[in-house]
This record gives sequence, structure tokens and C-alpha cells, in this order.
Amino acid sequence: MIEARNLTKFFHDKKRGEIRAVDNVSFTCRPGQIYGLLGANGAGKTTTLRLLATLLRPTGGSATVAGFDTVANPERVRASVGFLATSTALYSRLTARETIAYFGRLNGLTAAEVAERTRRLADELDLHEFLDRRVDKFSTGMKQKTSIARTVVHDPAVLIFDEPTIGLDVMTARNIVRFVRDCRTRGKTVIYSTHVMSEVEKICDVIGIIHQGRLVAEGPLADLRLRFGEQDMEEIFVRAIGGEEVAA
Repeated sequence: MIEARNLTKFFHDKKRGEIRAVDNVSFTCRPGQIYGLLGANGAGKTTTLRLLATLLRPTGGSATVAGFDTVANPERVRASVGFLATSTALYSRLTARETIAYFGRLNGLTAAEVAERTRRLADELDLHEFLDRRVDKFSTGMKQKTSIARTVVHDPAVLIFDEPTIGLDVMTARNIVRFVRDCRTRGKTVIYSTHVMSEVEKICDVIGIIHQGRLVAEGPLADLRLRFGEQDMEEIFVRAIGGEEVAA
């Protein structure tokens, strides 16, 4: 469902010159699978996700999402993807229900389909209590649940979550992790980026670790434990990127 082949993105900075944000990254994520993409800040993971979501054009290589090339058919890719970015913003004067409806209609859903999807998402994400309250009155957790609902309202085949539980309390984070796991059960293709290693251990089928723009390790957790001689995901991550000094 997602295939990146030597995906590359270079930026040019007046002071630093050429910056290789993503450098020949290749991986595959299949339906019914959660692919955990891990990396320290600035490692290139968010740039990779933006390339897959067609928010950026690659410098080199290619990627297909839901069978469509991200450069040749960006509109078809966008229709197949739900992308939750860390910088996702909400319209403060709308209620959660209005927000979900707005993005549902943008994605071509009928009023009846929007109503049904809103009801289902309210059940799955525990939105009922604040569904008709304005977003500007929401807590961080309420905003994140609403962001996820508007991201998946069109029931896309591919889901990209960039740090979905950042800054959330334990119970809200658990609710979101459960929702992501349920997406896998329904056969969705999921890329999950997070700094919370316990979440990676719980839900990711395959883990890719990116460092300085390159994919430096990949595989199921059991394989990574054998390769690096560590049981703890945090220790595996640190060893994969080159040690404590680099990780800091």
C-alpha cells in the first residue's frame, strides 16, 4: 500500500549549503500493518511523511501510496490518505461536529455519510461529551481527538500519524493508541511516528529507524532485539543511531 524507493529530499540553505533531509530511503508498509518510523528531531522522519502525503516533492527516488505515484497522481494519493501532522490546526470558532463535517464535505462525503461517520468516530474516540462545543474551549486532548476525527472522516485506506500522543495525558494517549490499533484490525495501512518507545513496543509490526536522513535499521521488534542484543526499544534506538552522545 505504501512503497518508498530511494526516496530523497535535499534542501539548500545559504549558510549550510545542501541539506540531505531524506537520503535514499526505501521501505514498504502493507495493509493491516503498523509501520513505526522513528528518529530524533531533525532526523528526516517528518520530511519523509510529508513526501508520502504529497506536501513535498522528492528531489530523487519515488513513492507510491495506494497504488498511485506521489508525483504523477498527487490528487489520487491525497484522496487515499489521512495525514495527522504535529502542526495540524483547527478552526477555533467551529465545534468538533462542525469541524468533522467540514472536512468530510471537503472529501466528497454526503450529509448522510458525514452524520454516520461523525457518530462512529464519536464512539471510537469518545467525543460525545464535547462534540457540540467550540474548539477554542478544548483541552489539548480534546483538540487532538478532534484532529484525528477530521483526519480519518473520509475513511482513507492509508493513515499517517506524526506523534499523535505528544503532550497528552495517559488516558487520552491510551484511547488514541487503541484507535490506531483498531485501524490496523480494519485493514488500514498505518505509518506511526512517535518518540514514545512503549507505544512502539505495543503496536508496531515493523519498525524503521531513520538517522541523518538515512534508514539505519528496520524490522520487527523481535528481529531488532536480536540484531542489537537489547530488549528495551529505547536502548535499541540509541544503539541504532550510534550511541548516547548522538541520541542526545
